[in-house]
Amino acid sequence: MMKKVLVVDDESSIVTLLKYNLEEAGFHVITASDGQEGLNLAIEEQPDVILLDWMLPRLDGMEVCKELRLKKIQTPIIMLTAKGEEFDKVLGLELGADDYMTKPFSPREVTARVKAMIRRSVLTSEHQKKNSDERYIFGGLQVFPERFEVIMNDKQLEFTPKEFELLVYLIENKNRVLTRDQLLSSVWNYDFAGDTRIVDVHISHLRDKIEENSRKPIYIKTIRGLGYKFEEPKKV
Repeated sequence: MMKKVLVVDDESSIVTLLKYNLEEAGFHVITASDGQEGLNLAIEEQPDVILLDWMLPRLDGMEVCKELRLKKIQTPIIMLTAKGEEFDKVLGLELGADDYMTKPFSPREVTARVKAMIRRSVLTSEHQKKNSDERYIFGGLQVFPERFEVIMNDKQLEFTPKEFELLVYLIENKNRVLTRDQLLSSVWNYDFAGDTRIVDVHISHLRDKIEENSRKPIYIKTIRGLGYKFEEPKKV
């Protein structure tokens, strides 16, 4: 079945370029020129990936992203920004975007990232079907991959798809030091050099949610100069 991509951008030249290249790559592409239309299409059409511009008429990309996550719509979102400012990138990720790209970008890179997002979604779905009874328990932390569910001290936590996937990957590689490039390759599935800041922001989100004190983490440890490692807390 042809995978569906929603492109939300008010620059017609960019929409035309992305639509042509994504369709050439075998995707069904739907488009919107403002945030409200994009939000409506995201809800009605249930695309596999959303390419969402930061600056949009009616509703900006920030509001669209926030609304989708509030409605529990977990479609992978790649945020597009022309500003290239670290503030924009980080804020987009904090609102629930899974990735970002700074304009100008090559259509080939956009297509590669869309393919990577879909590939990871398919693999995650297959993994969940094969491991329907699987769960991880570390003290008060319980993770249920098949249910997309995380419970901390009997309270269910909210995660974006990429945050959840990153947490599960860290757990599956417990006690192993993973570099940012390894995480970018394995969780985001990039076949090219990416921005490891994506990894740092998502690690920060995980710590805010599962650690009692995010500045003194007991689960996700920073290994200075190397990367990150998930550890089971020592019993007192």
